[in-house]
Amino acid sequence: MTVRDYGIKCIKDEAEALLELIPNIDEGFDRAVELMYRCHGKIIVTGVGKSGHVGAKIAATLSSTGTPSFFINPLDVFHGDLGVMTSDDVVLAISNSGQTDELLRFIPLVLQMEIPIIAMSGNPESLLAKYANCHLNVSVSHEADPLNLAPTSSAIAQMAMGDALAVALIKKHNFKPRDFAQFHPGGELGKRLLTTAQDVMRTVDLPIISPDQHLGEAVINVSRGKLGLGVAVTDGKVEGLITDGDIRRAMEKWQAEFFDRTVSDIMTRSPKMVSPKAKISEIQNIMNKYKIHSVLVVDKEHRLLGVVDNYSCMI
Repeated sequence: MTVRDYGIKCIKDEAEALLELIPNIDEGFDRAVELMYRCHGKIIVTGVGKSGHVGAKIAATLSSTGTPSFFINPLDVFHGDLGVMTSDDVVLAISNSGQTDELLRFIPLVLQMEIPIIAMSGNPESLLAKYANCHLNVSVSHEADPLNLAPTSSAIAQMAMGDALAVALIKKHNFKPRDFAQFHPGGELGKRLLTTAQDVMRTVDLPIISPDQHLGEAVINVSRGKLGLGVAVTDGKVEGLITDGDIRRAMEKWQAEFFDRTVSDIMTRSPKMVSPKAKISEIQNIMNKYKIHSVLVVDKEHRLLGVVDNYSCMI
């Protein structure tokens, strides 16, 4: 076998291990999700070694999807970290063997505080499983490494089970994209869902025209505005909108008479308008739905405040 073959075999073995995990989504999974859903405190994830690394990832995923969680190394519990735990919490303890000594020494402290324990291990008969309120079976038939020793398939199984818990809780909590954005304000999704029209709209040198203005003069204003549009305003309020496309079609239709026509002859009288608090995600949906490249930002009296175009939404 070539090194490439070994790589392919590893991925196939781990994929098979994940499929073998499906029958283990049983009553124990239901109980675990219910315990976590009804938790009034935090989900405290713990584990040692590779299980600890996976546990840290699971805690991060839970926290970012609306279930307050953090990771504790069981060794640190004996040096002060026990103070962060309360009886309102739930412990998710991860160990492939279910017999990890450092973890088992931590369990009596949890039991003494009457904190529910969810065990995740590859051994339903282990001591960890025995003392837990419910058990998540993440056993695999073999590891993906040639020696069948390194935690490869087993680590993937643990991570997948953690993701399964997080996904189930997302549905239980009715977690929405907007909620996700609030936990990820620095990401692209967060920016689109949290940034508003007033944050990105253009407010200077707006191409404002009058409905009574002749098209020849309006064309100059539209060109200077460099937005591909002109906003028809009367007494400070938006009356309509003309675009480059409107102007081209009018020139084709009226030809020599074009310069005798006014803005009101071709303007759209119900342009798409949003409030300054409208989110970028909402504006993008409007643009995509109506196949337009700009929206007008107005106040409650339809006074023009600014313009948001496709380029403004590229944050």
